[in-house]
Amino acid sequence: MESKHNLDKISAAGVLIAFGIIYGDIGTSPLYAMQAILLNEIITEELIYGSISCVFWTLTLLTTIKYVILILRADNRGEGGIFALYALVRKHAKWLTVPAVIGGSTLLADGIITPPISVSSAVEGLQLIYPEIQTIPIVITILTIIFVIQAFGTKVVGRAFGPIMVTWFLMLGTLGLFQVMKHPEILKALNPMYGIRLLTQHPGGFWMLGAVFLCTTGAEALYSDLGHCGRDNIRISWIFVKICLVLNYFGQGAWLISELGNRLEGRKPFYEIMPEWWLLPGVAIATLAAVIASQAVITGSFTLISEAIRLNFWPKVRLVYPSDQKGQLYVPSINWLLWLGCTGVVLYFEKSSNMEAAYGLAITLTMIMTTILFSYYLYLKRVNLYVVIGFMLFYLCIEISFLGANLLKFTHGGWFTILIGAIVAGLMTVWLRAFYIKLRLTEYTKLDKFLPALHELSRDISIPKYATHLVFMTNASRATEIETKVIYSIFQKRPKRADIYWFLHVDTTDDPYTMEYKVMADDDDDDNVIKINFRLGFRVEQRINLFFRKVVEDMVMNKEVDITSRYESLNRQNITGDFRFVVLERFLSFENDLPFFEQMVMKTYFFVKDFTTSEDKWFGLDSSSVKIEKVPLIIRPVENVKLRRVYS
Repeated sequence: MESKHNLDKISAAGVLIAFGIIYGDIGTSPLYAMQAILLNEIITEELIYGSISCVFWTLTLLTTIKYVILILRADNRGEGGIFALYALVRKHAKWLTVPAVIGGSTLLADGIITPPISVSSAVEGLQLIYPEIQTIPIVITILTIIFVIQAFGTKVVGRAFGPIMVTWFLMLGTLGLFQVMKHPEILKALNPMYGIRLLTQHPGGFWMLGAVFLCTTGAEALYSDLGHCGRDNIRISWIFVKICLVLNYFGQGAWLISELGNRLEGRKPFYEIMPEWWLLPGVAIATLAAVIASQAVITGSFTLISEAIRLNFWPKVRLVYPSDQKGQLYVPSINWLLWLGCTGVVLYFEKSSNMEAAYGLAITLTMIMTTILFSYYLYLKRVNLYVVIGFMLFYLCIEISFLGANLLKFTHGGWFTILIGAIVAGLMTVWLRAFYIKLRLTEYTKLDKFLPALHELSRDISIPKYATHLVFMTNASRATEIETKVIYSIFQKRPKRADIYWFLHVDTTDDPYTMEYKVMADDDDDDNVIKINFRLGFRVEQRINLFFRKVVEDMVMNKEVDITSRYESLNRQNITGDFRFVVLERFLSFENDLPFFEQMVMKTYFFVKDFTTSEDKWFGLDSSSVKIEKVPLIIRPVENVKLRRVYS
């Protein structure tokens, strides 16, 4: 209930944080959206009123009603985003994995083109003052600085984001208002009929939806950053943001009225409505807003990957927490892959006008997948079935129309984001499939069967002691079970005598911030076999070393276990016994008879796994006290080997 209360709590600080975190992408869309819509068209009243009407109703229907009013209601203990939504519904239907994978992968692919188009659109304003200036080196330098500072955390910089974005939106609204006052007739574009006529009667009007969609590409961020800002803080701040955005778009439309019969020819309506004396400060503020937009997309990608890892969609790559601030996360591998992708986009497309042709296609797929998942969420909440079907059909109709129009961009660069999304989706599919294959083929046995043998091994002084406390990481989720490979490691690989055997298992819950554990100790007086099941949320850092220490301290305090060294000389000094962790790493055995598809899945899985974080580092274990053991993953062993003995 506490998280629910915080989610609905409105505060000035919360509203300011919302400005700084979630509106960068959608807030910088006026830089390039109108330019993309008009492109090489001759400017006419039909085109002006129709395009502004389409922008207004897109912001209203998609951003305001779908995301701000409806989808923000689907919080997972205060957290939002497509994977948080998937975690709410995944237990009820396996097929929901498909929209989750497609939505997550296309959202990540979108993160490669958002920073370049935002920063390029802002920096290109300098060409109005210095026509010969080369913007590509400036854009790449700014992007490189953004990615470099990720490793240090953005806690300090983040404090300034809110005021900067408030300044940005005030500038948008003010510039637009002055233009609207010159041509108040532009307000006729509030009538949706102008937009409908443009799409149905103007030659090629339907295909303009691909450019219109650019005005709402940042809508998914409203939901993804729900946990950082709170639902009502987002809703209150959106009122101000939407007013400023609408004023600016209408202001650009008002300026276009004075350009009837002309073409844009590379001019940017956003900068054209600025007074000449304000151009340099305007470019500076626009660049800062673009930096914030890029920052939001990058940190959103980090959060997405961390969730994907714990939902078994992604390899266990290294996660870094640069500060103690909630939500501060740095994923080095993703950071530099995004940097390479963004730099490649800038070098390949060169200008923001070329990037516009590729932008929006991937994120349209994300929105469609979110609609499907949210519709199922409404169904589970027992909302009237006709309302659920009506919602789904209405928004799928709109978003599929946007997708159809955006497909025109495929050959003009849209293939790039779709290719990236397909690669990411492929990796997610392989990782999830491999997880289920391993789960199916891992053999378990009852722990009770081996308790007498473990007690006897612990007392067998003829075997050198391996450790006072021997700790195994296990995949066995049931408290009464253990993997046969763990038993093999203790008794056969090399007998491991210890005074106390600990078996640790980690369950990842659908609740993002669960932190619970359960202890099962055997009934023997020695209590030398203990199993601990941790239940951790999908946004909780896997600091097993720290968590295990806390559990041991609690058990010692409750007199459930004695961790003093069993060596006589050390015991007299009350010195704590040594702890040693054993982590089993599986490899694909040669002794298998795999179906072709599963063979490809597992070979890809183990190939990628060689480049990722090891199990001990992922669980946050002290590397000085960890033993890694390789164990074969035997899949369908070959039977009836026709081997014949011969005698001389």
